[in-house]
Amino acid sequence: MTAYVISEVRVLDEALAQRYRELAAASIARYGGRYLVRGAVPEPAEGAWDDERRLIIVEFPSAERLREWYASAEYAEALRIREHALERRLLFAEGLS
Repeated sequence: MTAYVISEVRVLDEALAQRYRELAAASIARYGGRYLVRGAVPEPAEGAWDDERRLIIVEFPSAERLREWYASAEYAEALRIREHALERRLLFAEGLS
């Protein structure tokens, strides 16, 4: 079953955020993930959205592959940078079978 990473981010340091993006993208690809939405400012149909926040949606072939990616050594370096580069909310969700 397909699984998704949904992330809402606010950039704290643009240079660090760029390095994070590079590392994250390489690690995502290695685990079979692909970006569906990357850095978008969504148009809220209901409720409010902070214009400083960006939306990222990544699709993985399964929840197992998603969790392998998140716990991987390849992504660990990106996570260390993320702490200073981005403020974010990160969600994992499984798709429909």
